[in-house]
Amino acid sequence: MPDGSLKLHGRVAAILGDNVDTDVIYPGRYLNITDREKTAEHLFELAHPEILPSLHNGDFIVAGKNFGCGSSREQAAAALKFASAGAVIAVSFARIFFRNAINLGLPAVVSATGYLECSIGDELEIDLVEGEILNFTKRRSIPAAALDARAVELLGAGGLVSYLKQKYAIWKTTRSTALEGGRHA
Repeated sequence: MPDGSLKLHGRVAAILGDNVDTDVIYPGRYLNITDREKTAEHLFELAHPEILPSLHNGDFIVAGKNFGCGSSREQAAAALKFASAGAVIAVSFARIFFRNAINLGLPAVVSATGYLECSIGDELEIDLVEGEILNFTKRRSIPAAALDARAVELLGAGGLVSYLKQKYAIWKTTRSTALEGGRHA
């Protein structure tokens, strides 16, 4: 993110209602799957089986209030990320789901005006830094809650693990250079 912006482009793949819980997103019967990438195979499998086949790389899921409520299972956010969802836009998120999503590098965007008036197939642009959603299909701008600087930094790095790997590599390089400099002095 050299210019400090983080804009996402995609289309609305699904519109869901309120209280979409983690068991609807990722059924509990698959919690024994340890390969995160395989979690995508079961995204919305029981409640909305039509979503996964229609979800393309970078598409957005739009929902109402309390998206990701229920258990704290990280697999719900992982299934969305590894199914190539570009972001989830909702009126509100369950706190743990929101944190899991950001930590995994999946943008979770709060629509500041409440319910996002859009249709499946609408083309959107989300500015995570400025807190704005542009609906190119309906030609309107919708305010969104801007993400804090730390969340933007984590998303820009691809999630918490990638962020820590990058920070460790910088630290290791800096430390190594400092140690080498000390030997030659």
